[in-house]
Amino acid sequence: MAGETALATLLRSMSPHLNEGDYVFCTLPDHRIPDGCEVIGSFREQEGLTVIVERQQAEQAGLGYDYIAAWITLNVHSALQAVGLTAAFASALGQAGISCNVIAGYYHDHLFVGRSDAARAMAVLGQLAASAE
Repeated sequence: MAGETALATLLRSMSPHLNEGDYVFCTLPDHRIPDGCEVIGSFREQEGLTVIVERQQAEQAGLGYDYIAAWITLNVHSALQAVGLTAAFASALGQAGISCNVIAGYYHDHLFVGRSDAARAMAVLGQLAASAE
């Protein structure tokens, strides 16, 4: 099933969902994922494997981190080739002073914002969706 590419439809339909929990970005220089860590997302970099895991799991595994994030999923099936969605929500969040780290999955975009900014980010995203109608 092909994802949506029309920006107005994507914005109107993004339906952000705040996932439960606190999430952290950790780096694993040896690329070995510790037992008990369920990886939410990963990316291989020259310096090591970056993983996104629940904060409690990182702490239990002794992994270091310096950023605690909330995870917001945009529940619209966006096509990987869609143009403008990331720019639109990143601009709206940036204007509100909210940092955002984005992971694009096959079906959805996933935003990681500072834990303390989660409620404000949800409000900004809601306003952005409403303004596209």
